[in-house]
Amino acid sequence: MKLTEIERKFLVRNDGWRSCAADPHVFQQVYLSRRDQTTVRVRLIDGTSALLTIKFRSVGFTKQEYEYEIPVDEAIDLLTKAGHVLEKTRYHVLHDGRNWYVDVFGGPYQGLTLAEVEMASEEDCPNLPQWLGREVTGKKRYSNRAMAAALRIPPPTQGHAAAADISR
Repeated sequence: MKLTEIERKFLVRNDGWRSCAADPHVFQQVYLSRRDQTTVRVRLIDGTSALLTIKFRSVGFTKQEYEYEIPVDEAIDLLTKAGHVLEKTRYHVLHDGRNWYVDVFGGPYQGLTLAEVEMASEEDCPNLPQWLGREVTGKKRYSNRAMAAALRIPPPTQGHAAAADISR
Protein backbone atom coordinates (compact mmCIF):
# COMPACT_ATOMS: atom_id res chain seq x y z
CA MET A 1 0.00 0.00 0.00
CA LYS A 2 1.37 3.42 -0.97
CA LEU A 3 1.16 6.19 1.62
CA THR A 4 2.52 9.68 2.04
CA GLU A 5 4.11 10.22 5.44
CA ILE A 6 4.54 13.74 6.80
CA GLU A 7 5.67 13.74 10.40
CA ARG A 8 7.51 15.68 13.06
CA LYS A 9 9.58 14.07 15.81
CA PHE A 10 10.38 15.28 19.33
CA LEU A 11 12.28 14.18 22.39
CA VAL A 12 9.97 13.46 25.33
CA ARG A 13 10.69 15.53 28.42
CA ASN A 14 8.65 13.66 31.07
CA ASP A 15 6.01 10.98 31.67
CA GLY A 16 3.01 13.34 31.32
CA TRP A 17 1.88 11.38 28.24
CA ARG A 18 1.43 8.09 30.13
CA SER A 19 -2.00 8.96 31.56
CA CYS A 20 -3.37 9.13 27.99
CA ALA A 21 -1.35 6.23 26.55
CA ALA A 22 -3.18 3.36 24.89
CA ASP A 23 -2.62 0.37 22.65
CA PRO A 24 1.05 -0.47 23.37
CA HIS A 25 2.88 -2.64 20.83
CA VAL A 26 6.38 -4.07 21.04
CA PHE A 27 8.38 -3.51 17.85
CA GLN A 28 11.55 -5.24 16.79
CA GLN A 29 12.84 -3.77 13.57
CA VAL A 30 15.83 -3.99 11.31
CA TYR A 31 16.93 -1.95 8.32
CA LEU A 32 17.98 -3.78 5.17
CA SER A 33 19.01 -0.70 3.18
CA ARG A 34 21.20 2.19 4.29
CA ARG A 35 21.01 4.53 1.31
CA ASP A 36 20.47 8.20 2.13
CA GLN A 37 17.16 8.64 0.33
CA THR A 38 15.75 5.10 0.64
CA THR A 39 14.95 2.97 3.67
CA VAL A 40 13.90 -0.68 3.64
CA ARG A 41 12.67 -1.88 7.03
CA VAL A 42 11.32 -5.14 8.44
CA ARG A 43 9.21 -4.73 11.57
CA LEU A 44 7.96 -7.50 13.84
CA ILE A 45 4.98 -6.34 15.94
CA ASP A 46 4.29 -8.13 19.22
CA GLY A 47 5.78 -11.27 17.67
CA THR A 48 2.44 -11.86 15.90
CA SER A 49 2.50 -9.73 12.74
CA ALA A 50 5.16 -8.28 10.46
CA LEU A 51 5.58 -5.52 7.89
CA LEU A 52 8.03 -4.77 5.12
CA THR A 53 8.25 -1.00 4.56
CA ILE A 54 10.05 0.92 1.83
CA LYS A 55 10.40 4.68 2.29
CA PHE A 56 11.64 7.28 -0.19
CA ARG A 57 12.44 10.80 1.02
CA SER A 58 10.77 13.48 -1.04
CA VAL A 59 11.15 17.10 0.08
CA GLY A 60 11.27 18.55 3.59
CA PHE A 61 10.01 15.92 5.99
CA THR A 62 7.65 14.24 3.51
CA LYS A 63 8.27 10.60 2.58
CA GLN A 64 6.62 8.23 0.15
CA GLU A 65 6.01 4.92 1.88
CA TYR A 66 5.06 1.46 0.65
CA GLU A 67 4.07 -1.06 3.29
CA TYR A 68 3.23 -4.76 3.00
CA GLU A 69 2.38 -7.52 5.45
CA ILE A 70 4.85 -10.39 5.38
CA PRO A 71 4.85 -13.78 7.11
CA VAL A 72 6.08 -13.64 10.72
CA ASP A 73 8.55 -16.50 10.20
CA GLU A 74 10.16 -14.63 7.29
CA ALA A 75 10.39 -11.45 9.37
CA ILE A 76 12.09 -13.37 12.19
CA ASP A 77 14.53 -14.86 9.68
CA LEU A 78 15.36 -11.39 8.31
CA LEU A 79 15.75 -9.94 11.82
CA THR A 80 18.17 -12.73 12.66
CA LYS A 81 20.23 -12.36 9.49
CA ALA A 82 20.38 -8.57 9.31
CA GLY A 83 21.37 -7.87 12.92
CA HIS A 84 21.23 -4.39 14.52
CA VAL A 85 17.70 -4.99 15.80
CA LEU A 86 16.09 -1.88 17.25
CA GLU A 87 13.63 -2.55 20.08
CA LYS A 88 10.90 -0.20 21.23
CA THR A 89 7.40 -0.12 22.65
CA ARG A 90 5.04 2.21 20.81
CA TYR A 91 2.08 3.83 22.54
CA HIS A 92 -0.75 5.78 20.95
CA VAL A 93 -1.52 9.04 22.71
CA LEU A 94 -4.46 11.24 21.75
CA HIS A 95 -3.73 14.95 22.26
CA ASP A 96 -5.90 17.78 21.00
CA GLY A 97 -7.61 15.50 18.47
CA ARG A 98 -4.36 14.13 17.03
CA ASN A 99 -2.74 10.74 17.32
CA TRP A 100 0.78 10.91 18.68
CA TYR A 101 3.08 7.90 18.66
CA VAL A 102 5.35 7.68 21.69
CA ASP A 103 8.27 5.26 21.32
CA VAL A 104 9.98 4.02 24.47
CA PHE A 105 13.25 2.40 23.46
CA GLY A 106 14.83 -0.64 25.02
CA GLY A 107 18.21 -2.32 24.79
CA PRO A 108 21.13 0.08 24.35
CA TYR A 109 18.70 3.00 23.99
CA GLN A 110 16.84 2.41 27.25
CA GLY A 111 15.93 5.81 28.70
CA LEU A 112 15.30 7.40 25.30
CA THR A 113 11.69 8.29 24.50
CA LEU A 114 10.63 9.95 21.24
CA ALA A 115 7.23 11.19 20.07
CA GLU A 116 6.00 11.57 16.50
CA VAL A 117 2.92 13.19 15.05
CA GLU A 118 1.70 12.69 11.49
CA MET A 119 0.37 15.72 9.67
CA ALA A 120 -1.78 16.47 6.63
CA SER A 121 0.84 18.84 5.18
CA GLU A 122 4.21 20.33 6.09
CA GLU A 123 2.42 23.59 6.88
CA ASP A 124 0.16 21.83 9.39
CA CYS A 125 0.79 23.19 12.89
CA PRO A 126 -0.23 20.74 15.63
CA ASN A 127 -0.79 21.90 19.20
CA LEU A 128 2.27 20.57 21.04
CA PRO A 129 1.78 18.72 24.34
CA GLN A 130 3.57 19.98 27.46
CA TRP A 131 5.46 16.69 27.81
CA LEU A 132 7.45 17.27 24.62
CA GLY A 133 11.07 18.32 24.65
CA ARG A 134 13.19 19.60 21.79
CA GLU A 135 12.18 18.92 18.19
CA VAL A 136 14.49 16.48 16.39
CA THR A 137 12.70 16.24 13.04
CA GLY A 138 15.29 15.62 10.34
CA LYS A 139 18.15 15.01 12.78
CA LYS A 140 19.71 11.82 11.47
CA ARG A 141 20.98 10.62 14.83
CA TYR A 142 17.35 10.27 15.98
CA SER A 143 16.18 8.38 12.92
CA ASN A 144 15.41 4.77 13.72
CA ARG A 145 17.58 3.71 10.79
CA ALA A 146 20.65 5.56 12.11
CA MET A 147 20.02 4.33 15.64
CA ALA A 148 19.81 0.72 14.44
CA ALA A 149 23.03 1.12 12.45
CA ALA A 150 24.98 2.77 15.27
CA LEU A 151 23.26 1.02 18.17
CA ARG A 152 24.72 3.53 20.55
CA ILE A 153 23.79 6.94 21.93
CA PRO A 154 25.44 8.07 25.17
CA PRO A 155 23.35 6.56 27.97
CA PRO A 156 21.17 8.94 29.98
CA THR A 157 22.29 9.67 33.51
CA GLN A 158 19.10 11.19 34.93
CA GLY A 159 16.06 9.62 33.26
CA HIS A 160 14.19 11.55 30.60
CA ALA A 161 15.92 14.87 31.25
CA ALA A 162 19.27 13.36 30.31
CA ALA A 163 17.81 11.69 27.24
CA ALA A 164 16.53 15.10 26.14
CA ASP A 165 20.09 16.46 26.24
CA ILE A 166 21.71 13.78 24.07
CA SER A 167 22.74 15.88 21.08
CA ARG A 168 23.83 19.10 22.75
